[in-house]
Amino acid sequence: MKIGIIGATGYGGAEITRIIRSHPHVGECILYSSSDEGVPYHQSYPHLVKLTNQILKPIEIEQIADEIDFLFMAAPPGVSSRLTPQLDSYDIPVIDLSGDLRIKDPSVYESWYKREPAPEHVLEKAVYGLSELHREEIKTAKYIANPGCFPTAVLLGLAPLVKNGLIGESFVIVDAKTGVSGAGRKASMGTHFSEINDNFKIYKVNEHQHTPEIEQAAMRWNPAFKPITFSTHLAPMTRGIMATIYTELKESLSGDELQRFFSDFYQDSYFVRVRESGQFPATKEVYGSNFCDIGVALDERTNRVTIVSVIDNLMKGAAGQAVQNFNIMNGWSETAGLDFTPIYP
Repeated sequence: MKIGIIGATGYGGAEITRIIRSHPHVGECILYSSSDEGVPYHQSYPHLVKLTNQILKPIEIEQIADEIDFLFMAAPPGVSSRLTPQLDSYDIPVIDLSGDLRIKDPSVYESWYKREPAPEHVLEKAVYGLSELHREEIKTAKYIANPGCFPTAVLLGLAPLVKNGLIGESFVIVDAKTGVSGAGRKASMGTHFSEINDNFKIYKVNEHQHTPEIEQAAMRWNPAFKPITFSTHLAPMTRGIMATIYTELKESLSGDELQRFFSDFYQDSYFVRVRESGQFPATKEVYGSNFCDIGVALDERTNRVTIVSVIDNLMKGAAGQAVQNFNIMNGWSETAGLDFTPIYP
């Protein structure tokens, strides 16, 4: 299979390139860029010298459609909403890693992202690609809205309880931390070394654009689900997300019953690892991998649950999950190209 990557010079595009190089079902990978066309790819990423001799190609839709069988869209928000409709007349499946195709209501997208939404006929075709929860829809989809990094960690942590109506729909608090690579490769004051090193700060208080994405998915599983409190923090590390989720059970369960409930829910999901009772994951333990590790605990005194969910934001939160969805769409093993261990320490 010949695949293409638009936005190959971003971190997400670079991670897809890294994974695809060893994917058993990919014969060729063509890289496209709007900013560095005609430039050797290893000039953007010197660690790839001698590993690829790719020259970045311009983004010309007709040429792309003629060259490839499958497209990963790893460009910033606003690009996919413009380019994907141009591909609509071609038989090219697209996995979009930006937020352009995730929000079904165009007015909600416009309100949170502050930009024009994708056409509704494209949004209607897009399947939300949370791999473990939407496998059957992903199998037959033409367009995949690859989930955001925070929503992936949060929704995988919440799904066992929300889908089974076990928690109070109006009490969900998410306290999440991310590494700096989540902000992308472009330099800014917020990601400047002197600003983030030895520092820890909250950002986008009550206005993070991943909020409606989490709520939309949870409300699909349980229409009674209410808006959440979602806080995000920037941590002085390169990769990783930790989402600590607080919620309250509607019925009484023991800690052991809750533990078994999570383990059973994900027993057929290779990339979700539920820790044993009393154990909680750290971001370093999923570094460079497509795993989501989850720890859960019940405070029997308050009947409240604490869920700790960790992922690598560039892998399970972006490129890794995109390739997992690519595998599902093509009927291959979900682990194809992804079955490698985390990097530790």
